[in-house]
Amino acid sequence: MSKAFTKLTRPNMRKLASGGKLSERGITYERQPDGDGIFTVNIMVDGQRVHRVIGRESEGTTRTQAEEFIAKVRNDAKHDRLALPKGRKIALSFREAAEKYLERLKESGGKDLKMKTARLKHHLVPFFGDMPLSKICGFDIDRYKRQRLQEAVIVRPRGKIIERAPEKITAAKPGTVNRELAVLSHLFNQAIEWGWIDRRPAKMNRFQEGQGRITYLTAEQVIRLVECAKADACPIIYPFIVIAVETSMRKMEILSIRREHVNAQRRAIFIPKAKAGAREQPITQHLADFLTGHIAALQPGNHWLFPSPGARTGHTMDIRKAFRRVVASAGLDPDQVVRHTLRHTAITHLVQAGVDLPTVKRISGHKTLAMVERYAHQNGAHIENAMDRLQSRLQFA
Repeated sequence: MSKAFTKLTRPNMRKLASGGKLSERGITYERQPDGDGIFTVNIMVDGQRVHRVIGRESEGTTRTQAEEFIAKVRNDAKHDRLALPKGRKIALSFREAAEKYLERLKESGGKDLKMKTARLKHHLVPFFGDMPLSKICGFDIDRYKRQRLQEAVIVRPRGKIIERAPEKITAAKPGTVNRELAVLSHLFNQAIEWGWIDRRPAKMNRFQEGQGRITYLTAEQVIRLVECAKADACPIIYPFIVIAVETSMRKMEILSIRREHVNAQRRAIFIPKAKAGAREQPITQHLADFLTGHIAALQPGNHWLFPSPGARTGHTMDIRKAFRRVVASAGLDPDQVVRHTLRHTAITHLVQAGVDLPTVKRISGHKTLAMVERYAHQNGAHIENAMDRLQSRLQFA
């Protein structure tokens, strides 16, 4: 208020004609057709637009009241109270919000807790840190996205970060950053529901992801791989590959199968901790017979299909070396054919066999049909066959 006004002065306001406006320092005075004057405020505070009608001159409103309103808003923002919900006096930092968010998800049995924890711990919290949750804006999120795409890391062969270094760059892929933004978005939504903030602090613009090319094996390559696995010295690589190509199950879903999870009569495997939640995995009759024999050969009292007494979990956690060895023996590239390739292979062959996508989704355990639809583009032969069947049914001349 120490700075004098040059435009929005009392003499100028008195002279103002009907419909005229005077604006200065975020305050606007407008003369109405009935001769009354209205004061409004329009300012930016900490990246937020504040637009308010202060009141009419006939009701006793003055320019001083508009100035006092601006001063209050800026003071509130300074103390991180601008976007706080009613009843909250101290702004919650992103670090604190992330900790509380994970605690509540753990108590309520939230999904995908392990990955949410990792994405917050390794990426989101280090970046947003002690920034007030309510003040995170679109610019901050854009900076995060840019940093993640340009982030430099040195990685071990198994993907563990050794140290950050600008000379060896392994940038995060857009899809990876999108998964992290999904966690951030969910945190925002829950923060509103739990009364930590009263609105979403920022709009979330995610990267456009391409469909990408899904690597899968032909039927001949699968047979060759299975034969090489049967001849390998590692006793668990053969059953692992058989289960993978006949179910599309993920690596850890397979390695953590317990005896009681297999129901050969119902041709199903129960997966208590699948990515999209507990589910039953349908299996082929061949696999049901195979697993019956495999379980019968296990030592009595062993609960796991792939036991490892020395492991903390009691079951095998990784088969990378054996898998790469078998892939190479089958004449395939171990850098291209990875363990997840077997999942892609099973799903792709289901689609190519003409199985409807909702059924494929039920077998694969995907969350949405959109995820399954990606496989419909692999090798168009099944699509051509479908069109041939349509032509045959319609029997055009």
